[in-house]
Amino acid sequence: MVRCWVLCSLAVLLLGATALGQEVTGTSSDAGTGGQSLFEQYGMLVIMLVAFGLIFYFMLIRPQRKRQQDMNSLLAGLKRGDKVMTAGGIIGEIDSIGDTSAVLTLEEGAKLRIAKMSIVRKIEK
Repeated sequence: MVRCWVLCSLAVLLLGATALGQEVTGTSSDAGTGGQSLFEQYGMLVIMLVAFGLIFYFMLIRPQRKRQQDMNSLLAGLKRGDKVMTAGGIIGEIDSIGDTSAVLTLEEGAKLRIAKMSIVRKIEK
């Protein structure tokens, strides 16, 4: 999805820039460009766009994917008896676990049903 967006943006930018940069009054094919090739005109722009795309990927997309994979593996590995902490700071032991929710037993014996996605970490006993 992101690759497609980047490639489409690059294509629109290059094609739009070449269409806007053309001169109508010249009889020679390179009258508007001053004898420069397309790479000489837009090469630095393309290099900068690729550099920004790589920075964007390595600073935003890749770390988010890693966090999502870690969270998915944490949720998939939960079982009855695990001690966990929720996003709200509630600490309890898993009494039962379903597809979308889990029941925690708190210290005083109270039971609390929470969304499974609100579990942020497993606490070692």
